[in-house]
Parts: sequence; C-alpha cells; structure tokens
Amino acid sequence: MISTLEERLVNLGCAGVDEAYLLAFDSAIASLDAKTFLDDVVVERIGARALVVGENFRFGAKRQGDVAFARERMSQLGRGFVAVPQLEDRGERVSSTRVRQAISAGNLELADELLGGSYGLRGRVIVGAGRGHDLGFPTANLEVESGKLIPADGVYRCVARHDGRDYVALLSIGTNPTFDGASRTVEVWLRDFDRTIYGHELALRELRFLRAQQRFGSAQELLQQMRADVKSVPYPSLV
Repeated sequence: MISTLEERLVNLGCAGVDEAYLLAFDSAIASLDAKTFLDDVVVERIGARALVVGENFRFGAKRQGDVAFARERMSQLGRGFVAVPQLEDRGERVSSTRVRQAISAGNLELADELLGGSYGLRGRVIVGAGRGHDLGFPTANLEVESGKLIPADGVYRCVARHDGRDYVALLSIGTNPTFDGASRTVEVWLRDFDRTIYGHELALRELRFLRAQQRFGSAQELLQQMRADVKSVPYPSLV
C-alpha cells in the first residue's frame, strides 16, 4: 500500500472531511450491479447528496459501470455528480502504479512530487541485532506497518519524528550484506538522540536516496562509510 487506512483517514481529515464511512468490499458488495450499487448503497444506505469520482471510475460487478452511467443515474435520482479530471505530470498520467514504481526504485523525490506530499514510513521500534550500537551508531529497528510499500534497498537521509519532535536521520533498508543478513530490515539512526525507545513509534518522511546497499570487506570499512554518510545529514537537528 502507498497509504495505510490510518494515513488515508488522517489525510481526509486534513482536507476538511468530518466523517468517513468505511465500506467493506466483500462478496456481497462485489456482486452488486452498477445500478443497485448507486441506488441501494450510495443513495439509500449512505444518503449521498452528490458523488465525486475520478474520470476513469469503474464500478459494479465486472466493472460494468462507468462515469457516463453514474452521471446519468445520479441525475435521475436527483443527486449531484462530479468527475474529477485525471492529473498529469510531465505529460504522463499520475497514477498509483507510477507512484509505486518511483518508490520501488528509490526515487522518493518523484514519488513526493506525484503525491503532493512526503511519502512516509511509520512503525514500532523493535529489538535488533545490536550491531549499530557496537559500531557507535545505535539504530532503531523499525517494524513497518503491515502491507506498506517499502522503498528500494539503500541508505537514505530522512526526517524522523518521535514524541512530537523531528530529528534529521539516516535510514538503512536492506539485508545487511556485510554481516550476511538474510532478512530485510529497516533501521534508522537519529542525530543527537541517545534514548532507548523500544516499543515506541517512529514516523519517517522526506526520504532521499544516498547510496545503494553494499558488502564491505570488514566492519571497519562499513564504519568509515557510515561516517561519510553522516556528513550528508544536515546539522543542527530539527525542532
């Protein structure tokens, strides 16, 4: 997912939406034809006075309903209807597929531009292997929300938010090849931060790719690279 349910609700609230009705997409809903969906669900159950959709909106069993049908039917029901034009960027359609491709490639500048805001990661800090602490760069291992799209492996600079305060940070995504790691991890180092925060939540934003993950010949070589990475992190810390 580009946005979790919680993130979507927060964004809707920031946009001025007072209430959100979550409609479970189950077999009963999926089997409804387009007319029944508009009549029984949108108008009768939800009581919508107007329907706002994207101009390529399809709905109903087997995607039989389209914008033309929805506009005509809502008009017959005495309700409003708006089809929002498709956004374009550099002559290309802005779509979730294009955003996912940018994130998966580590191009967070493009992803943020297409989203109109910073792509973020959020999760709970869990116990890790402790190698960062041994190297003098203690990191917070993040258990990212289930189903959330994680950017390409690599090292990123970012902004980490904890307990209402922002910190400039370095983010490492990958399998820790220098130590023959087998599982993919998300680890964050926060500048000017020395607290133990297991179980706490961190939110990351403004991710910017610095370099790819690589295998170093020794822990000392890795440490030298980490020191070089730190120089790319702005100073002082954010407030």
